[in-house]
Amino acid sequence: MKILMMARNPTLYSHRRLVEATLARGHTIDVIDTLQVYMNIETHHSQIKYKGQLLEKYDAVIPRIGASITMYGLAVLRQLEMMGVWSLNDSVAIGRSRDKLRSMQLLAHKGIDLPVTAFAHSTKYTEDMIDMVGGSPVIIKLLEGTQGLGVVLGETFASARSVIEAFRELNANILVQEYIKEAQAMDVRCLVVGGKVVASMKRTGPPGDFRSNLHRGGTAAGEEITEEERAIAVRSAMIMGLNVCGVDLLRTNRGPVVMEVNSSPGLEGIEKATGVDIAGKIIEYVETHAMSPKGKSKKMTRAEERGN
Repeated sequence: MKILMMARNPTLYSHRRLVEATLARGHTIDVIDTLQVYMNIETHHSQIKYKGQLLEKYDAVIPRIGASITMYGLAVLRQLEMMGVWSLNDSVAIGRSRDKLRSMQLLAHKGIDLPVTAFAHSTKYTEDMIDMVGGSPVIIKLLEGTQGLGVVLGETFASARSVIEAFRELNANILVQEYIKEAQAMDVRCLVVGGKVVASMKRTGPPGDFRSNLHRGGTAAGEEITEEERAIAVRSAMIMGLNVCGVDLLRTNRGPVVMEVNSSPGLEGIEKATGVDIAGKIIEYVETHAMSPKGKSKKMTRAEERGN
């Protein structure tokens, strides 16, 4: 099987592991820098090129699209899908998950418990927004933030209002969320592959930081999850339409709540914390579904829907 991976930096741990797992199972894989791809869109003869060369025919694509290039990355992925390449996570699902507000609206609509969240354009109603999520302290998030960047704790009403107003002066879109004190700067990352949680870890933030992201200095350890947490992670992935994703949960006094669903989860922290060969499980899923008649039928249906 010939696999294509869209990834700007092939040296990252996650990308190296996916390449290793692909080769170990006897397949070939090419890693391309998404921003070096260009295409023409023609009724009967669309083309997609990489560094001056026509891209070969691939059986499957693994999209590892960074948040900063979401729009262009999805355009490239859509072109590949329309040309008949099966995608591990399709462009519609990735786009849905990258829009934090839309993803939360969809999850809430389907009954998934979330941190209480407020969203507004005008700062005239800042006080009411803060009250809506239970009062200070509150978490203030940029919609476009990743890996803990653009996330601020407003410890008092005055500080929260100042941050909200400052972000709006920059024309930034923000969410205001309840601060869940009992989580104690810890969350649980569940790695879902093909409708199953294949690994889970607990992440703990560094001293003095409410964020648990490993990129911000947090630590990770393997963690046993409850059946309820497992069911919520799997259902959240299904609602987003993602075959592979990381589902981040907070443990609260009212039960687990979903903080985020990540369509390009990093593998380093969770593989090292759990010892699970997640890259191998991902490639095994690609093998099973990319070449199956059901997978091809599903792929064609989605491509047709995008063309309508």
